[in-house]
Amino acid sequence: MRSHLLNDTTAESYRRSVTEGVERVARKLATTRGPFTGVTPAELAPVIDAVDLDRPLGDASAALDELEDVYLRDAVYFHHPRYLGHLNCPVVIPAVLGEAVLSAVNSSLDTWDQSAGGTLIERKLIDWTAARIGLGPLADGIFTSGGTQSNLQALLLAREEAGTADLSKLRIFSSECSHFSVQKSATLLGLGRESVISIPVDKNKRMQSVVLAAELETCRAEGLVPMAIVATAGTTDFGSIDPLPEIAALAEEYGAWMHVDAAYGCGLLASLKRRHLLDGIERADSVTVDYHKSFFQPVSSSAVLVRDRAALRHATYHADYLNPRRTVAEQIPNQVDKSLQTTRRFDALKLWMTLRVMGADGVGELFDEVCDLAAAGHDLLAADPRYDVVVEPQLSTLVYRYVPEAVTSPAEIDRANLYARKALFASGEAVVAGTKVDGRQYLKFTLLNPETTVSDIAAVLDLIAGHAEQYLGENLVHA
Repeated sequence: MRSHLLNDTTAESYRRSVTEGVERVARKLATTRGPFTGVTPAELAPVIDAVDLDRPLGDASAALDELEDVYLRDAVYFHHPRYLGHLNCPVVIPAVLGEAVLSAVNSSLDTWDQSAGGTLIERKLIDWTAARIGLGPLADGIFTSGGTQSNLQALLLAREEAGTADLSKLRIFSSECSHFSVQKSATLLGLGRESVISIPVDKNKRMQSVVLAAELETCRAEGLVPMAIVATAGTTDFGSIDPLPEIAALAEEYGAWMHVDAAYGCGLLASLKRRHLLDGIERADSVTVDYHKSFFQPVSSSAVLVRDRAALRHATYHADYLNPRRTVAEQIPNQVDKSLQTTRRFDALKLWMTLRVMGADGVGELFDEVCDLAAAGHDLLAADPRYDVVVEPQLSTLVYRYVPEAVTSPAEIDRANLYARKALFASGEAVVAGTKVDGRQYLKFTLLNPETTVSDIAAVLDLIAGHAEQYLGENLVHA
């Protein structure tokens, strides 16, 4: 069994196995004709259930053959131009190269004596990102598993900085379109979901700062503590960006921690054309960024950044076996001192390789392309009488609804749109997402692939209309 351990004696076996795996994936990528096969859970579950994990195959080639049946054949491929579903991006090759390196070396980014250069690379990238945001010379941060963890840590810091022993008095303000992790974090932090005050949005799905101001004043008048305001720079459903300068001014006036959830909109930090959409983010106390959304990085690659590194002390715990207090005096850079996690992957290497090969302008160019595509897609939808499009995009998301001319029942239209999405997914021809707007069923394009074209969008809209019309026609016949 030692022959399977990666070390100096098995380096050649490692090279052969990984090369074979890469070749198979490359062939799959080159021959994939759709984003999905349409396989159902009922069809795939028996195939996986039949695998006896207590009877190993003993051979990497055999295991890869089996993997074709249980995973590769039916995976959802985000690189395909007609994957238009969730906030999943195609990945850039330098980042995948970084993933291969970090997995093999397997550094753990909690302490210096487990990572050495990895620690300094991660810190360099945090400094680079903080400078792009404009947080100032005292800024710092840490890589995380994703936006949910980043938002949780930011609100933990905000809770501690509020300095209030009575947690029942703390309030968090976020828009009705903010990410669900705000409510989830409030619950995990012992504040309860009722501590989150939902602020309505305007016609462009941006937080209404006038309402926010009124709610903050009510909070203060009732003797409550405005712990944090969460502004969103790229909402999940609409890609909308809250009015950051106005929110920053209110946060300062009421002494609230300002957190900007830029998990989606962080790609604007590298944009050559749209960086101004983030104006005001430099005034935040903390910022979430998800490189695995708009920097075209493999999952996971995220970070939380703070204006004042001293706030990270609220996540610091010392263990004698790991990061004893003496290491602080000795100026040993232990990243676990800043993190909610202990063992942590060297995910920063993927972004490092990307910037060293492509540069930030290369990333920004790709993100600008998908934002341009969304603008063109909006024009297409707005001109199509079959569809109602909700809002003009600031980033790369389009929310729309098939509205047949002859059907007037909103509930029936809801069912037609839901059916069309499911039927499209089952066909494997394209993948789109869905959401609700004012209680009604809508569909969603999340455009993160520069290879997607306006023609792809038009073709998918035709497919959706066909499925919806089929559903409505069959219902009329049955009626």
